[in-house]
Amino acid sequence: MLTAVIALSALALVSSLLLAMVARAFAVPSNPKVEEIEGALPGANCGGCGLPGCGELARRIADGKADIDSCPVGGERVAQMIALIMGKSYAGGLVRKVAFILCGGDDQVAAKRFYYNGVRDCTSAAILFGGDKACQYGCMGLGTCEGVCPFDAMHMLPTGLPEVEPVKCTACGKCVAACPKHIIKLVPVDKRLHILCSSHDRGAKVRKICAVGCIGCTKCVKEGPEGAIAMQNNLAVVNYDFDIPDTVAAVCPMNTIRAISLDGSGDNAGVKAAAGGGV
Repeated sequence: MLTAVIALSALALVSSLLLAMVARAFAVPSNPKVEEIEGALPGANCGGCGLPGCGELARRIADGKADIDSCPVGGERVAQMIALIMGKSYAGGLVRKVAFILCGGDDQVAAKRFYYNGVRDCTSAAILFGGDKACQYGCMGLGTCEGVCPFDAMHMLPTGLPEVEPVKCTACGKCVAACPKHIIKLVPVDKRLHILCSSHDRGAKVRKICAVGCIGCTKCVKEGPEGAIAMQNNLAVVNYDFDIPDTVAAVCPMNTIRAISLDGSGDNAGVKAAAGGGV
């Protein structure tokens, strides 16, 4: 009995030594900067950079496979810290973005085809004839985007549309990916003019089902700088590379275009209006 115990112990010891030798022989040298970079990152593991988490982003930055400003949550402050770790210069210029709801059709202005009393989830509701909204492109108002936001930056309003708090939003993109209607977009925080509609229906139909929908009249296209607003399949779409004057919003007969301050530099009453229907 004692012989068997001694033999097994000896075998375990030899196996441990062999495993240790193999581990040392095949060990992959680690980059010491990875831990420093990961410490500089927010640690939210939100996936906003397109990777599984902060650890993977740190490894890619350290290996030169990702830019030092790849973290949308950390912004320029984190990019500057990572630049110091990497021994690189960073000139800045990263424009912060926030989530924006490209729909103004709340329960007060948008018609419904039927009463939905199912699971409170937009993706599930969309399976049932595309949802209860008469506009097949409109927000379903069931709060799936609110549920996936890891930063408490999105809240459902009683009127049936989500409200984004720009100060809290980090542009992680989770709400963008979660929306089955694809009406949430990340927009530059320093741009003021936005089109609160995603419908590609013709104007005549839009007028019947939504009081604030885009009817494709092209007035904004003609009023704005050339190339600033374009018509795409009956819908006016803003090119955020342009600085568009607020006056363009005044020509919209449906109040679909709004001048809204997202960076706190102006009257932010329009932010709630953008998420909650008419102004």
